[in-house]
Amino acid sequence: MHANLEPLDFSTRLITAVILAGGRAQRMGGNDKGLVEIAGRPMVEHIIEALRSQAHAVVINANRNLEAYARYGYPVVEDMMGEFFGPLVGMASALRSITTPYLLTVPCDSPMLPEHLGERLWLAMTQQRAEIGVAHDGERMQPVFALLSRGLLPSLLTYLQAGGRKIDTWYAQHRVALADFSQDRRAFLNVNTEEDRLLLEQVIRPAAS
Repeated sequence: MHANLEPLDFSTRLITAVILAGGRAQRMGGNDKGLVEIAGRPMVEHIIEALRSQAHAVVINANRNLEAYARYGYPVVEDMMGEFFGPLVGMASALRSITTPYLLTVPCDSPMLPEHLGERLWLAMTQQRAEIGVAHDGERMQPVFALLSRGLLPSLLTYLQAGGRKIDTWYAQHRVALADFSQDRRAFLNVNTEEDRLLLEQVIRPAAS
């Protein structure tokens, strides 16, 4: 059953953004990726800066270093179930805490977010009468760069409580609109290893200078 979508004109007031920083980051030696520095600043700072103009509110989903994240002045939402069960649990935890019609989800390790990410996902959703908008980089879907209708929370909770953990499997239960970001592929560069961090820093530093 699809959630109802209201025929609203776009406004950032419709959107709360969540930065998903609740993972183990095992390939980064267990370091909390949101707090790993790129170009002299923790990645979460780059992402907060990009989201300020794209959403009515921002929350951070984290399961450790809660005080460090709280210093940024945004609500910190822990996973509502399990220990490091993956991004879907972070999405559900954020959905449960928001009051806006839509939740924009982004990972904590991609500090070059596209401009107007939320608006472009919303346009794809409304044009295709979908419940979920997901970025597509021209080669593949980027499932954690998504816009979710708040009305999907009961469906997501049911899926999680039944043991489901895979984003693609849950998405397949709903109508998904893909938004074309093939001209912004660098925006999806992320950090999984120290080598990734060094490469991304070479991209960000010249852009910032």
